[in-house]
Amino acid sequence: MVEKSAVRRVEKLSAVKGMNDILPPESARWEALEGIVRALMRRYAYENIRTPILEPTALFVRGLGEVTDIVEKEMYSFEDRLNGEALTLRPESTAGVVRAVVEHSLLYNGGKRLYYMGPMFRHERPQRGRYRQFHQIGAEALGFGGAEVDAELILMAHALWQELGLTDVALQLNSLGQPGERSLHRAALIAHFEQHVDVLDEEAKRRLHLNPLRLLDSKNPQMQGVIEAAPKLLDFLGDASKAHLERVTSILDANGVAYSINPRLVRGMDYYNLTVFEFVTTRLGSQGTICAGGRYDYLTEQIGGKPAPAVGWAMGVERVLELLKEQGAPADIAPIDAYAIVPDADALPKVMACLQVLRTQGVTVQMHAGTVDGMGSIKSQFKRADGSGARFALIFGADELAQGAVTVKSLRDGVGEQVTQVLDQAAQWAKSLQSTA
Repeated sequence: MVEKSAVRRVEKLSAVKGMNDILPPESARWEALEGIVRALMRRYAYENIRTPILEPTALFVRGLGEVTDIVEKEMYSFEDRLNGEALTLRPESTAGVVRAVVEHSLLYNGGKRLYYMGPMFRHERPQRGRYRQFHQIGAEALGFGGAEVDAELILMAHALWQELGLTDVALQLNSLGQPGERSLHRAALIAHFEQHVDVLDEEAKRRLHLNPLRLLDSKNPQMQGVIEAAPKLLDFLGDASKAHLERVTSILDANGVAYSINPRLVRGMDYYNLTVFEFVTTRLGSQGTICAGGRYDYLTEQIGGKPAPAVGWAMGVERVLELLKEQGAPADIAPIDAYAIVPDADALPKVMACLQVLRTQGVTVQMHAGTVDGMGSIKSQFKRADGSGARFALIFGADELAQGAVTVKSLRDGVGEQVTQVLDQAAQWAKSLQSTA
């Protein structure tokens, strides 16, 4: 009797909760958006920068502020087992960009306009538009102190919404002034909330004397009345801070960009001063902010560099793509130009030589791949060719190859029409296959 061998079932592994795979065809939407952004950045003379995903934990504690939700609750931090260094998966990129600028003395010859794309990490409760691994596209202008650069960045984001066809996006502006003005406002905030301490929740009481500005971010409905009645920072701004905001708004007015002043807009990081802004939508529920930023003139010095003004914004890629879907935007997936049908595996060397020539000419070609049992029937290959979305089938049959040719058959427009093309002249007829031809 032959004993049946026991097969051990291996546990199926899944992605970490809140960290999602981006699969075809959805990945094509990402590529299309990234391509549009790269072209836009070039038009505004912004250069690409790529920083590590892992940074020293101290970078974010020092830059973002100890009493912020990100630092207190959301960072993925750990100790390096080899050297005991405290490291953190980046929860945002501005601090890392500034660190790189300081470390490599990028401002030696003047200001820099930079942009980045990549994943960020925060330990949050996953929900629509909020994930533990999420992606941001950001733009940072360092070494420029004028309000015109604040406006330039806002105009660039506004131009992106127009290019994408997004309509339900509103711009909110505020000014956080300068440190001295915020100190006066801070004292007034503490005095105000101390008079209503019975309404504050435990988190608000804990933050009251550490960072009272964060209380204005509270979503606790029982605190909203007290928050609305709190002193407004705009009332504490000096002439220079007011003039800075007015210069920003005058440029936006001249360019026909609508906005509203939101005196409660404070942003979640401590490094901001003067201009802060958010682009918001009503179509994504509680995750309605799709892009936000502001001026951070003191961050460079906090990270160890020489004082240098700076301003920037970050855009949530997942949220923008979700908004595009909400508005019914097409997937914008580039079609395959041709599908190669190969009845006989022995013909593959000659077939693949032809396909390589076509690809060097810019043609998108998918080749039928066989199995250990062969290439499969012509019928099954045509079925796959049709399912691929290709505009043409390239038929490398025995008769065609014997004549040094290939049959090109239309699968879409003028279905069934076919012509014979010479293999050695593939570079000359390649353009006739392209979708843009």
